[in-house]
Amino acid sequence: MKWQLQLAHWPEYKLLMRLDRPIGSYLLLWPTWWALWLASAGHPDWGLLLVFSLGVVLMRSAGCVINDYADRHFDGHVERTRLRPLAAGRINAPEALQLFLLLLLASASLLLWLNWQTRLLALVAVALAVLYPFMKRFTYLPQFVLGAAYSWGIPMAAMASLETVPGWIWGLYLANLLWTVAYDTFYAMVDRDDDIRIGVKSTALLFGRYCHLSIALLQLAFLLLMVWVGMATASGTWYYLGLVLMALSFVHQHWLAHTQGRAGCFQAFLNNHYSGLLLFLGIAADALLA
Repeated sequence: MKWQLQLAHWPEYKLLMRLDRPIGSYLLLWPTWWALWLASAGHPDWGLLLVFSLGVVLMRSAGCVINDYADRHFDGHVERTRLRPLAAGRINAPEALQLFLLLLLASASLLLWLNWQTRLLALVAVALAVLYPFMKRFTYLPQFVLGAAYSWGIPMAAMASLETVPGWIWGLYLANLLWTVAYDTFYAMVDRDDDIRIGVKSTALLFGRYCHLSIALLQLAFLLLMVWVGMATASGTWYYLGLVLMALSFVHQHWLAHTQGRAGCFQAFLNNHYSGLLLFLGIAADALLA
């Protein structure tokens, strides 16, 4: 394949990687930091923290690129995405693929600082990142695949910290997967009419008029699993306070979605950044003030 990347197209590459919209990086970062803090009893290795934080940005960027590559023939028909660089023709498909591979190589370089077990787990992360964008063509459950991908930093963080993956980490993994499905269903509700028109599937279409109830049940399951994680890790008052504040943020999200329609659903999705931050602050405070 001929080299297509051009320095002059960097502004378009930034848009393609969503560097102007860091919400996805935050939603990846907070669960990864939850795992690093809990696995290390509140004292994470700063080298690991740096590696995983950089990895979050690089892998989220790679995921955005491959997502837009997969959707390049659909995005032009959706109001919210029609001006994205690939859909609008400002860059071409080979450029996007080369950028994706470059981001994967940069992410792979970070694995040099991690143990071999974590390197093996990283292969699953790549597979999930590539698989997710194509799932909306075949199943109404692409958000579950996204949840699996967005949660994979959790067992990787545990393996890098402990050289094993304790049982409670898988509870945290499942909890985060359900949280991801919940907030990405809010996101999918914004595009529901366009998705019906172009034949793209999502949990927003699957849940139909029960979307709000389904999201609430997913959030409740998340909270119950996180209570179990707190018990398994002998977490204290601050952890549970963070969890309570996160639950209140969920209530606020439903208010937004019910009162402001599609715009409210999008704001509810964005609000999950603060939800994840609140729980992280509770976990960090629990270790610092114990």
